[in-house]
Amino acid sequence: MAGLASTFESAPDEAARDKSLYAVVALLAVSVFINYIDRGNLSIAAPMLKDELHLSAKQLGILLSAFFWTYTWSQLVSGWLVDRFNVNWILAGGFFVWTIATAATGFVRGFGMLLALRLILGVGESVAFPSYCTILARCCPEALRGRANAFIMSGIPAGPAFGIFLGAMLMGRYGWRSFFIALGLLSLLWLVPWIQWMPRRGGVGVSSAAGGAGVWDILEQRSAWGTFGGLFAYNYLSYFMLTWLPFYLIHERNFSMQKMGTIGGLAYLALAAASVISGWVSDAWILAGGTPTRVRKTFTVAGLAVSSCSCLAVVVFGSNSLLATIFLFAACVGAGMSNSNIWAITQTIAGPRVAGKWTGVQNFVGNFAGLVSPALTGYVVDRTGHFFWAFAVAAGVLLGGAICFAFIVGPVEPVKWQTRSLAPAS
Repeated sequence: MAGLASTFESAPDEAARDKSLYAVVALLAVSVFINYIDRGNLSIAAPMLKDELHLSAKQLGILLSAFFWTYTWSQLVSGWLVDRFNVNWILAGGFFVWTIATAATGFVRGFGMLLALRLILGVGESVAFPSYCTILARCCPEALRGRANAFIMSGIPAGPAFGIFLGAMLMGRYGWRSFFIALGLLSLLWLVPWIQWMPRRGGVGVSSAAGGAGVWDILEQRSAWGTFGGLFAYNYLSYFMLTWLPFYLIHERNFSMQKMGTIGGLAYLALAAASVISGWVSDAWILAGGTPTRVRKTFTVAGLAVSSCSCLAVVVFGSNSLLATIFLFAACVGAGMSNSNIWAITQTIAGPRVAGKWTGVQNFVGNFAGLVSPALTGYVVDRTGHFFWAFAVAAGVLLGGAICFAFIVGPVEPVKWQTRSLAPAS
């Protein structure tokens, strides 16, 4: 990470005030960690919530999917906001909204209030990934982008791992209400170092007349559709695990709650470790002379292909708990190989002026997986009585994602957006 710190570039008169990229990346990684605890904690608390608030299974299903209703559609607005205004403060504002929504969840007394807070949580969290990609596109050079994304993306599996390892235990000991309130209020402390360390250069928005591109310009790019499909595939597996992994381990593999927590947590940690290692290796390959196209595509295609084959292996060896668990871990390792380079590709192709909008549209399409994956998995399991076809469907989706990155995404190099104005870029 020393290289990250040393390569953070600032305007000459701001160099003394700007902080290192190392601190920025670390804080973004922590925010992702909090982000994924907050979006996944309802599934952990679901059994207690269902009994205490007298919720039906239908109401619980609505609550578990409600986050994605606003999160997905808000991506388009959030992408425009971070390109147009100061991305640092857009991220801080969204963080404040989603952590307050988490804390307020501890005070709910009924279905309606809980539904409203889940919708607000989705709006707040929608600023996260457009902000991350914009900050890295403006502040991080290509040869360090893999590891920077890797550290940030490692927060995605680390959040659910914390939830499975400790969240259930803390809720069991102190109650789900205390957990939500404490988590939300303590998370607000993140804003203090963020305000101090956020990157001063690259934070301001770009004039809409200064050579940027609109959503329709992005949709005209073939590579954009490749990144959309690739992210949808990755998210399909991610949300499949986030919503159904505990149920699968307990009901299909007959694991105890304690063993489920251990296996589930280790699976997420394997994903995080693979993400960090792949980020470092991909950057080292580029520094050694590899082109971003060859390097980034190799990791995304190979990672999604490994995950696809591993999901099929879970199906084939489903009768053997040990082998099925090993291949479940392999699917997580494959996902980790791809996730940091997925966003590095977007940041490079879109460029610093358009990274926010491109990410917003990409996340908009990609997060329809959050609507499809849990519901389709539930339907398949309900019709068949087991997870055989659920894993088979996941394998097919992941293979489609690998094809998107291999054949639809073009060269990983900045798009030459047509200038909309003769005014110089700010």
